[in-house]
Formats: sequence, C-alpha cells, structure tokens
Amino acid sequence: MKTLIINGSPRKNGDTVQLIRKLKEKIPGEVVEFVCYQSDIKGCVDCRYCWEHDGCCRKDGWQELEQVIQECDNLLIASPVYFFELPGKLLDIFSRVQSFWCARHYRKTELIPKEKKGGILLVGGGNGSMDRAVATGSWLLKDMNCTRIAPPVCCHGTDRVPAEQNPEMDGEISRLAEFFSQP
Repeated sequence: MKTLIINGSPRKNGDTVQLIRKLKEKIPGEVVEFVCYQSDIKGCVDCRYCWEHDGCCRKDGWQELEQVIQECDNLLIASPVYFFELPGKLLDIFSRVQSFWCARHYRKTELIPKEKKGGILLVGGGNGSMDRAVATGSWLLKDMNCTRIAPPVCCHGTDRVPAEQNPEMDGEISRLAEFFSQP
C-alpha cells in the first residue's frame, strides 16, 4: 500500500506537520509526503495543451508528482486554511489537475485508471468554517480518481491550542489511518 500526503503548509513544524507526523506513525506501507512549498511546480496557464495531449506541456516538478498520484492507493490533502480556503501555493499545484480533467472530459481518456481512497486534513486558527476548503479538496480528490473519501478531519482553534495538543485529534487521526489501512 502506498499513501501520498500532499502537504500544503509553508511552516516546517506547524500544526499541519504535527498532525501529519501522527498520521504517518499509524499508516502501514509506504508513505510519500510531498511538501508544496518546497516545490518548483507552477500553476496552470490554460494553454490547452492537455485538451489534445496527455500530461502538461510545462516541465517542472509536476511530472514527478503526477507519477506518484497515478501509483498511490491513498491520497491525503493536508493543509492549513487561509481565509476559508486552501493556500495559494497548494491551489497553484492543484490547478495542474486540469490535465486529468481534460483527458477525462475532452478526450474520453483516463490518465489515472487506478481508483484510490482520499482524505482531507485541515487546520486553522479560530473557529471559522472550513466548508469551502473541504469542498475544494473533495473535488480535487475526485478528479484524481479517489472514489472513496473519508469524512474530513478539521482542527479548529490552533491559534489557542496547538493541533497536537487538541484531545479530539488523536481519535480523528486514528479514524483516518484506519480508513486508509482497509482494503
């Protein structure tokens, strides 16, 4: 089993990373963590290359990430929430999922034939809604052929209590790890 965790946090030891560490301890098999803010991947420029061709014409780190997306069994989006949405760098990278969407809808080709399970892990200060970020993440997971998606794990109030000290998170992380562990 191979799990890909796409880390959308710019902080090297922030709340998102704390929860990722806890989850990695509980998931069997190979776990690959992709850190968006250490990537050279640029956003989609709507050149429409993917309307007629497999992949993307922009050559950067996307091709390597795309390969792991195609191979993995589980895919997790783990991210802080900024202004009720996923951060810009994460959305830039995910804009390249357009190549999968175009293949499926314009060319009737499936670039990710392997079905996978998906999950969303979000953290944020305050207690504002994470619904928009969950909706965005859910659509992206579906476009990456996640046919089963776990209920989202959302950790609010990290401006007052660090995520790893939130008593609810141990159970939520265990539930997510169990979901990914089952066939």
